[in-house]
Amino acid sequence: MAPGLALLQKQLASRLAAQTLRQTAITRTRILPIAQRSYASAKRRPAIDGQSGSYVEQAQEDLGTVTEDPNMNGNYPDPSLTSALPIKRQFRDPYADWWDKQERRNYGEVLHEDNDILGIFSPEEYTHVTPGWGAIQISCFVVAFCSLCLVVRQYYPDRVSAPRTFPDGLEKELGGPLGVRAAVTEFDDASYVEGGSRSSKTDTAM
Repeated sequence: MAPGLALLQKQLASRLAAQTLRQTAITRTRILPIAQRSYASAKRRPAIDGQSGSYVEQAQEDLGTVTEDPNMNGNYPDPSLTSALPIKRQFRDPYADWWDKQERRNYGEVLHEDNDILGIFSPEEYTHVTPGWGAIQISCFVVAFCSLCLVVRQYYPDRVSAPRTFPDGLEKELGGPLGVRAAVTEFDDASYVEGGSRSSKTDTAM
């Protein structure tokens, strides 16, 4: 057998073995919940401000397997390798010596893939009170307002005078159904309307 053919067979066998091991590793990989998945890297590393952005980008070039890209984001640089941890910029120290004072960001710091919701201009997160304590405060306000209404109702003085009334509510004087009908003339157009309130038929019948 020629030496070149033997070498080719050996390389083919090694590639098949490596492919088999890789497929076995992928099959046995346990799918983690989203809360436990890391950003673009299977290994978590502590943030170190001294590491540059170029180091992180170069480290990400070696990630080529499916298990190293659990979020399927194209091996975007892992923010956990630098100080760009997934934390809103509003929670960073505003008095720290940042390279970008406005964005509170250092030079060469890798942007997080969710930077649009983590940046300084994203909607500010309300952290003054917890939801439970906020519900207690709203309940206290409702109870206090209702108590005030009851107290005012209890001690509110009555009217010193009664509303003025008239006999029959001035029905005749105000032209009610039992009031005196106006005289009908030949120039009154309403007197010729059949079935009207001042119809000629009605007047004749009366």
